[in-house]
Amino acid sequence: MKHNTLITKLKTAKEGGQKLYAILVDPDKLSVDATIEKGRMARGEGADLVLIGGSLVLGHDIDRQVDGLRDGFGGAVYLFPGSPVQYSAAADGLLFLSLISGRNADLLIGRHIEIAPRLMRSPQEVVATGYMLMGTGSPTSVQYMSHTQPIPAHKGDIALATAQAAQLLGMGCIYMDAGSGADASIPVATVGQVATGIDIPLIVGGGVRTAAQREALWQAGADMVVMGTVFERAG
Repeated sequence: MKHNTLITKLKTAKEGGQKLYAILVDPDKLSVDATIEKGRMARGEGADLVLIGGSLVLGHDIDRQVDGLRDGFGGAVYLFPGSPVQYSAAADGLLFLSLISGRNADLLIGRHIEIAPRLMRSPQEVVATGYMLMGTGSPTSVQYMSHTQPIPAHKGDIALATAQAAQLLGMGCIYMDAGSGADASIPVATVGQVATGIDIPLIVGGGVRTAAQREALWQAGADMVVMGTVFERAG
């Protein structure tokens, strides 16, 4: 494994009070021909990072999609895999997600074993990420596909204890996610409770549709906010 570009950027942002913004692209909703333009849109939005991934990833062109997004964006493209085996060597790195909010052993550690030897030989950055699915309304694709129950969005104490356990287990960052197409974003009070109780960077996504929501999550303590569905519908 080659570098620590993203995790260093996240830690530096947290220490300096800088707020980061990422765009999440679902490869199943993006043709190869559209990737360069979507990358340009992300650059125009002032994004710091482009993430690519989804619950299924049915297509077979993810390498070309990553290349197109990078060409348009002019910056790093990281994998946000719905499963640890959703992999592309074309990406700059990946969030190695462990679903710490659920009790599905396959998504805590099981599936990771299948890809770990390949990642150890890869020059890509691998960011150990404690992934917390938060329930904010109707069931999401992530909840269905993962066979797990999310942490109720108003249960900040459970979310905090879960994030703290991940930090003590050595995770590099926490990703709190309401899920793709969520009815609402995670409450700022819950984000704030988690942010003030951990020392590692906090990423928040799902259900964020406006700049005002993004700003509120930043103010609550999120170090990076991820927007996806609203960006997919743009343009």
